[in-house]
Amino acid sequence: MKIIYQIVALSFLMLLFTNCNNKKENISTSSFLNNNIEHKVDSVLALMTLKEKVGQMVQYNGSWDVTGPPSNVSDKDKLENLKNGGVGSMLNVVSVRKVREAQKIVMENTRLKIPLIFGYDVIHGFKTIFPIPLGESASWDLKIIKKSARIAAKEASASGINWTFAPMIDVSRDARWGRIMEGSGEDPFLTSKIGVARVLGFQGNDLSKNFTIAACAKHFAGYGFAEAGRDYNTVNVGIHELHNAILPPFKAVAKAGVATFMNAFNEIDGVPSTGSENLQRTILKEGWKWDGFVVSDWGSIGEMITHGYAKDKKQAAELAVKAGSDMDMESYVYQNYLEKLVKEGKVDISLLNDAVKRILRVKFKLGLFDDPYKYCNEKREKTEIFTKENQDFAREDAKKSIVLLKNSTNLLPINKKIKTIAVIGPLADDKDAPIGNWRAKGGSNSAVSLLEGVKSAVSKNTKIIYQKGCVLVKKDDKQHTGFLFPLTFNTTDKSDIPAAVNAAKEAEVVILAIGEVALQTGEGRSQAKIGFSGVQQDLLEAIYKVNKNIVIVLMNGRPMQITWAAEHVPSILECWHLGSQSGNAIADVLFGDYNPSGKLPVSFPYHVGQEPLYYNHKNTGRPFNPVNVTYSGYTDSPKIALFPFGYGLSYTTFDYKNLKLDKSEMNKDGSIKASVEVTNTGKIEGEEVVQMYIRDLVGSLTRPVRELKGFEKISLKSGETKTVTFTLNRELLQFYTANNKWEVEPGDFNVWIGGSSKAKLMTSFTVK
Repeated sequence: MKIIYQIVALSFLMLLFTNCNNKKENISTSSFLNNNIEHKVDSVLALMTLKEKVGQMVQYNGSWDVTGPPSNVSDKDKLENLKNGGVGSMLNVVSVRKVREAQKIVMENTRLKIPLIFGYDVIHGFKTIFPIPLGESASWDLKIIKKSARIAAKEASASGINWTFAPMIDVSRDARWGRIMEGSGEDPFLTSKIGVARVLGFQGNDLSKNFTIAACAKHFAGYGFAEAGRDYNTVNVGIHELHNAILPPFKAVAKAGVATFMNAFNEIDGVPSTGSENLQRTILKEGWKWDGFVVSDWGSIGEMITHGYAKDKKQAAELAVKAGSDMDMESYVYQNYLEKLVKEGKVDISLLNDAVKRILRVKFKLGLFDDPYKYCNEKREKTEIFTKENQDFAREDAKKSIVLLKNSTNLLPINKKIKTIAVIGPLADDKDAPIGNWRAKGGSNSAVSLLEGVKSAVSKNTKIIYQKGCVLVKKDDKQHTGFLFPLTFNTTDKSDIPAAVNAAKEAEVVILAIGEVALQTGEGRSQAKIGFSGVQQDLLEAIYKVNKNIVIVLMNGRPMQITWAAEHVPSILECWHLGSQSGNAIADVLFGDYNPSGKLPVSFPYHVGQEPLYYNHKNTGRPFNPVNVTYSGYTDSPKIALFPFGYGLSYTTFDYKNLKLDKSEMNKDGSIKASVEVTNTGKIEGEEVVQMYIRDLVGSLTRPVRELKGFEKISLKSGETKTVTFTLNRELLQFYTANNKWEVEPGDFNVWIGGSSKAKLMTSFTVK
């Protein structure tokens, strides 16, 4: 047995003996196991040299094949560093074969045999692709969200991965920001709940169990508040907005036991997040008592030089490690400078010890010290990825993520026995757009297309006429690379529109698939324009002239400017990028096999000039007043959202009444129960997301006009009534006050319960 395992085994026996003989203490099993891990971590750390400690803090990208001879000098150096213990983690090494070979190099060559941890961007599925996170958030279904993460973890772990760089829990209020697709929208409460669900899905209740992978909360912090919606841009927020609007989801997942954090590219108030001691040490590690490790985002430590915060890579390494960034992803500054900084006395060894302990702790929790090849099972890789069971769930997930934005003439659902349907649009037969961005191992062109879904749903006697209307072309310009936009919408060629118009003339109903291509949103894909690209608007208006029975199937990764469509077209389905089973899921909704229940997790604007746009804004001293010019609004556009946060229709209708509180007053540590009766007043069964909002009318700091503080998804049969009850308590009423602490302030509160952020049913209570 190797020396490290002898030491660890001896440590375990010593701890077991100590606990068995300490009759005065009653230590729970979980506490004992945690103490056991801490003892093991300390034992390993005591054996490590300075160079080996630095090595654990280094992460390499696996863009080269470790199973073959190095292709260049850099790869040769990387291989040698793997052999001598200079690497603690790798990312983008995917497949059992590649993971096993990389792990084997470490286990057979390094002195202490400390296993690697392998990371990958498993964002909304691994091989089976689920809706993009923003789309899945529209389900408001925490059980569905948790299960999709569970399946993603199962597939990824079967392919050797034991760490995902997800969930992204950046609150974002700006549709221009391309990465809005990767989060849960504009609200910190909803984002918190969804973030915890995804963490529990990835990690389960015990990381040592099979099929679990370590989760990573990102990006810490403020990334979604980038100025002008431009990725990586400067963030300027006050301390109270930071605590009240940005940090709550991170605090929630830290409390839920997320294994790792990733810091952000942006700066806040002049300090890059990567170099922020306040964020990483004071708030996260000390304030929240969180014991995982922080990994930098790709190259973000080195980028502090470009920010103008560090003069060179050596100083960048010093600033980052002092701030609390434990692992360096692809900057190479820890590898090249940390050892020197310690020897020169500029960095205390205790900082490295703390970082390494955190990294080792996660590896022990994953069970990698017990079995470094735990995630290297070829049989699992062949049998547990992209299964029928996973595909069936992907369809269920996708249909619950669809939001019915408009159905003014009850055009939906469509009768399956309809005589003629025209399926039109550049995305109608596209099998790639539904996969969306951040697709892990989801294959290009692997989704069920809308056209395929429609064909499989309708009667054999139904005639389907398909026309593209406009084509996708390869992006070819000097400003953007093919990597950013491999396909885009044609901006000049309208030659396909006449054929689409003729098809529309023949049809009883037109299903028009328009929106965004897969890689139009995501990292580095911010846009100043968020309307229909290319000639899509021309196509829409041309079809509308000959057939007004149009159902728009909107495929997109961000809120879009669809004002003309909302004013003219009778039916609009927000279908996001729904993943592997997209076409089948959309067809389920189009033809009434599933009654849509999604609600928007983000506001849709009338115009892009309204961005950033969000429901939980402040009132200002001159709030909206349509009869007064001098108010906080626009002279050329509505101030409100076209479709607000929490909004979504159904094929049935719901009535809210009898909003009651069990008492009208409470103390700061007390609670109040709010209840409402919800009735399905339509003819078919449906699901409704019942939402509760509050307003703290007067505070030591101004408070938002409304804040989501509770939601519950219920199912009601036609004519059925259910009473939904929420409990308001300290946790929901507190905020980060002018005293720079979380507390409940006495005063009056309004509470609304309804089907969106525009709920009208209201009552009030007082906190003494």
